[in-house]
Amino acid sequence: MGYNAAQSQDHLLGTAARAGTGEITGLIANCLIAASQGCVDAYFDLGVAFSTGSHGAVCDLIEAHKWFNLAAVGGHDEAAHCRAEVSGEMTARDIAEAQRRARAWMATTTRRAA
Repeated sequence: MGYNAAQSQDHLLGTAARAGTGEITGLIANCLIAASQGCVDAYFDLGVAFSTGSHGAVCDLIEAHKWFNLAAVGGHDEAAHCRAEVSGEMTARDIAEAQRRARAWMATTTRRAA
C-alpha cells in the first residue's frame, strides 16, 4: 500500500484517539491546514512536533524529516539543521521513505494549487 499525503493527518488523528482526546491539538490542526496551503513555518512546526512527540503527535522521525525537508526546501532558516539532526538517528531506508513522502506531499499540494 502506498503513502499519500493524508496519512500525516491520519497519523496525528490516531495519536489523539490513543491519547483519549479524540481530536488533534489546536496547534497541529492549524499547522496541517497551513501546511496544505504551503506555509513553510507550518512545515517546520510539524517537524518539531513529530521529532519531539509534542502537541499530540507521536515521535516519528520519518514524518519529522519529511516536514523539516519541506521547510528547508521552502527556505526556512533552521529546517536544514533540524533535518540533519534527525537524520543522524535514522537509517538510509528511513531517510529514503521520508524523502518519498515529501515528494508525494509536494506533488499533491501542487496539483491542488494548480
